[in-house]
Amino acid sequence: MLEISKSDVLRSFRRDNPWWDEAFSAPKDPREKKRAYFEPFAGLALDWSVRRSTILMGPRRVGKTVMLRQLIEQAISDGFSGKNILFVSIDTPLYSGMPLLRLIELFEEETAHNPSERRIIVFDEIQYLKNWEVHLKVLTDQYPNTRFIASGSAAAALRLKSEESGAGRFTDFFLPPLTFAEFLAFSEIEDDLITSAALGSTLRFATPDIAKLNQEFINYLNFGGYPEAVLNETIKANVQRFLGRDIIDKVLLRDLPSLYGIQDIQELNRLFTTLAYHTGQEISLDGLAQSSGVAKNTITKYLDYLEAAFLIVRVRRVDDTGKTFKRMRNFKVYLTNPSMRAALFSQISDGDEAMGAMAETAIFSQWFHSDTMKNLHYARWKKGKKDLEVDIVRVDPARLKSTWAYEIKWSDRYALDQPGELSGLVEFAKRNFEKGFPAGATSKTVYAESEVDGVLVRHFPCSLHCYQVGKNVAEGRAP
Repeated sequence: MLEISKSDVLRSFRRDNPWWDEAFSAPKDPREKKRAYFEPFAGLALDWSVRRSTILMGPRRVGKTVMLRQLIEQAISDGFSGKNILFVSIDTPLYSGMPLLRLIELFEEETAHNPSERRIIVFDEIQYLKNWEVHLKVLTDQYPNTRFIASGSAAAALRLKSEESGAGRFTDFFLPPLTFAEFLAFSEIEDDLITSAALGSTLRFATPDIAKLNQEFINYLNFGGYPEAVLNETIKANVQRFLGRDIIDKVLLRDLPSLYGIQDIQELNRLFTTLAYHTGQEISLDGLAQSSGVAKNTITKYLDYLEAAFLIVRVRRVDDTGKTFKRMRNFKVYLTNPSMRAALFSQISDGDEAMGAMAETAIFSQWFHSDTMKNLHYARWKKGKKDLEVDIVRVDPARLKSTWAYEIKWSDRYALDQPGELSGLVEFAKRNFEKGFPAGATSKTVYAESEVDGVLVRHFPCSLHCYQVGKNVAEGRAP
């Protein structure tokens, strides 16, 4: 069997690890920004007091590789020797099927560093190596002074394997799409549009220009989840070309088939595009099976795959008492990145019918890095012949009791004219909250309070709330 020449591998190493050269100086790109998650990630990845490898997970195009390079550059600026750092992208064809240990041996041979010294070794896109978790666990034990950091885009699959094989050896870190707060910061308009004040252990925010903030929120829905679209005018002007096709070509046509052996790629593609177009709507397996002609067990597998690639997230339904159902017959599916819809179809504007569902998708996407996400649900139940619903319900897993709930609206009429239309929210609050405990509903521009059938409802601008959740979650505060 023909083998890849060692000289070609080492040439690739040299290209991807310019810090091995003593004259290396990190290039300064004024457009490049650091994610709000960089500091907590760096603190975790470079914690030498614990012998663990860090697994950086997240969907494609959210800045994982950039953050890894920024981590390396920070380590060097802090005095770490560049010759003790290795960066390898596992999806490079030259390294196909090559064991991690062999890559490390070539690294040691090329740089002649002392392998017992502190080292940083980064494996980007590690999911392309079969049984990567077994290899990495052995290496973590074998080299106590080496900090191994791996990244991958099939995050749920990575997490499953890291939990199964890396117990006590791997620590997961999830990098979500750009939050609305990060979008404003990357666009250098955050300070103009947001003011803040401390309130106990959290921060509360206001805006001097809600109309401008709302326009930026719509921009965020259209392209703001992708760092490169925010920072590059060419990509921003043609998100469908540069990012929409990337989602289809690299994730649906390459990543998922290669990882899971999917045969009918077009069937998976049709399911995803349907879900993306209808993000935030309740669906059922029976309904999907009937409309698509695909068996329910196949659809379930496809949903698992799409969630594994962090393209979608499923949100479970609860009843009017906040209790989950034993079988997940009905559920909502949200895009993990609201701007994925515009990348696949067309950009959205203020008056579009889909604005409500897109606002809802954006709010959910701010929670993805938080542990609270697994306790977020929506409520739906029948009262007589009517179906009542609440968009977001947080259930305390210890007490199995709802702790807060609110509706996501892109309109002021519920706050100013017709709060009585929030009947689902009011009924849910009466069943689950003490008298006087407020339920919430977002508005388009106004703050207000209304009382409906003895229930206090607080109304607050949707765009500002989206900013607040993303900002507080990213900085480790309660939203």
